[in-house]
Amino acid sequence: MKNIIYGERALSKWLIFLIDQIIISWAFAVSFFIVMQFEFNEILRGTFFIYSGVYSLIAICVFIRMRIHTGIIRYSNTEDIFRIFSAVLLTSILYVVVVMTFVIPYFQLLVRQFSIVTILNFFVSTSILIMLRIGVKSFFSFIKNAQKGDKEVVLIYGSDSGSILLKQALEVRKESKFEIIGFIDDDLDKVDKCIEQKKVYPTSSIQKLKKKYKISNLVVMSNCLNVDGKKIAIEKCMEEGIKVQTVPPADQWLYGKLQLNQIRNLKIEDLLQRDAIILKKTNILNEITGKRVLITGAAGSIGSEIVRQVLSYNPQQVILCDQAESPLHELQLEVEDNFPGAKTAIYMADIQNARRIRSMFKQYKPQIVFHAAAYKHVPMMENNPSEAINTNVLGTKNLADISVEFKVDKFIMISTDKAVNPTNVMGASKRIAEIYIQSLNLPGKNRDISSTQTRFITTRFGNVLGSNGSVVSRFKAQIERGGPVTVTHPDITRYFMTIPESVQLVMEAAAIGNGGEIFVFDMGCPVKIVDLARNMIKLSGLVPDKDVEIVFSGLRPGEKLYEELLNKEEQSIPTHHNKIKISRVITYPLDYVEQAINELVDLNNIGNDYEVVKKMKEIVPEFKSNNSVYEKLDIFNLIV
Repeated sequence: MKNIIYGERALSKWLIFLIDQIIISWAFAVSFFIVMQFEFNEILRGTFFIYSGVYSLIAICVFIRMRIHTGIIRYSNTEDIFRIFSAVLLTSILYVVVVMTFVIPYFQLLVRQFSIVTILNFFVSTSILIMLRIGVKSFFSFIKNAQKGDKEVVLIYGSDSGSILLKQALEVRKESKFEIIGFIDDDLDKVDKCIEQKKVYPTSSIQKLKKKYKISNLVVMSNCLNVDGKKIAIEKCMEEGIKVQTVPPADQWLYGKLQLNQIRNLKIEDLLQRDAIILKKTNILNEITGKRVLITGAAGSIGSEIVRQVLSYNPQQVILCDQAESPLHELQLEVEDNFPGAKTAIYMADIQNARRIRSMFKQYKPQIVFHAAAYKHVPMMENNPSEAINTNVLGTKNLADISVEFKVDKFIMISTDKAVNPTNVMGASKRIAEIYIQSLNLPGKNRDISSTQTRFITTRFGNVLGSNGSVVSRFKAQIERGGPVTVTHPDITRYFMTIPESVQLVMEAAAIGNGGEIFVFDMGCPVKIVDLARNMIKLSGLVPDKDVEIVFSGLRPGEKLYEELLNKEEQSIPTHHNKIKISRVITYPLDYVEQAINELVDLNNIGNDYEVVKKMKEIVPEFKSNNSVYEKLDIFNLIV
């Protein structure tokens, strides 16, 4: 009994059914004898048993058919009340039909008395059945409140059916530590009204509720985060130090029940998330379905998401290429779990190794290549320019040349906004890779473009949220340690996209590209990094500069205050997709580019970083170093 009161165990549904039928039979008897003025002679005794038996038999059939006994009484709601009302009403109607047709002609009972018994019984049995459920629910609520201890006082955003379902789910579980105060909604038709005994408050009352009830959490359904009203409520909660948590939509709950581990703190990705991207999936299906697809850098943040999305389009085979052993192994396990039956091949290789890459192409003969392998960290590449050349330039050239050799249909390179007016080695190395990739779709001295089957496409976008080593990951770790959170400069800004969002656009660009294009993506508005830091601190339920300090460390080598998606001399052409444009960039003849890259690689092999960077600046004239030891090369060029 103690387990039933304090635990999750519920009474057997057949015991509930038995209790309901006892109540129904008792209510009928009381109604019958009240109408008969408590007379109980031999004639009435026989009449009672016949009429009572008919009513009970009908009630049994109706209650089983409507599954009234399958609900858990302590969680009864208005829907359960309505179902009980409907079941008793249907029982009464069927009872009247059966009795008037088959019983009254043989067992006389005045129609007036019969009608009064039926009506009185309907109200008595309905009232008792409903009162039982309300009483049991109130009892359990009282017990739960008496045992609540340290509860998290929460508000639920919204007052629609999903929010009500969320409220019920949070109250169901014994281990739940939530005490629900009410709902937040700016719908004027619902404000100040009650839903399941919980009041609906406007967003403007959050501050007052925080003081009155010591609100600690706002819980939101994740599929509603793009609604402006919810964003306002979330920002209000962040200002008040109220933690915001999200839960997945009800159709993603495990076995129809919300698990506590599905409740998570709101992430900065959720806060910055824009409206969903609408893709023409037919284009992507036609491009990928039934094809052999190679993905380099497959174990990285972008590469692994490309793997997931490509697999959803039913390719013939996906080759996952990366040099990082452990991440590649983890990706393999994930693919086996989430895409059973998908044909994949794991290939460990460094794209600098042309022999190894050629062997891979010979074995698997890919038709589409997504090239995501690259070194991306600005300060690290600034200190190690030779590695930026080896991977971002030479590795890309190896992969592209071998793709031409094996007549790959499409080659899609993932680039970066740091390649625009680069101020660092990493960005310049990616710009050189862009130049080479684009030149492969231009005619050369000893090369007929019509003979080249491979179409080369470049996609260029900014920072992605949650990628390995990203600013978001670093801020999160610093906040968990209690700070300080380090920002390089108070005015530094960056463009951000979520990883799935950016890869969706890569897939669309791959489908619509004809070769030679550099696609740039609509990244939205740039975000001040210091604001990003403040919001992440607030999302953790802490106060910036009070609970967690923000310090400015100064720009790192090669870092600039703001990123650009287009060079000043570049223009963009719109496509059918409002988030994708084509950059009209300066192109270079393939012969010139090949010679320049060969010279760059030769200098790199000698090992003189200054000469390497100097050559990079010749290939990319707009490359002006910032906060770097290579700034002196720019001064020298000005003097010359």
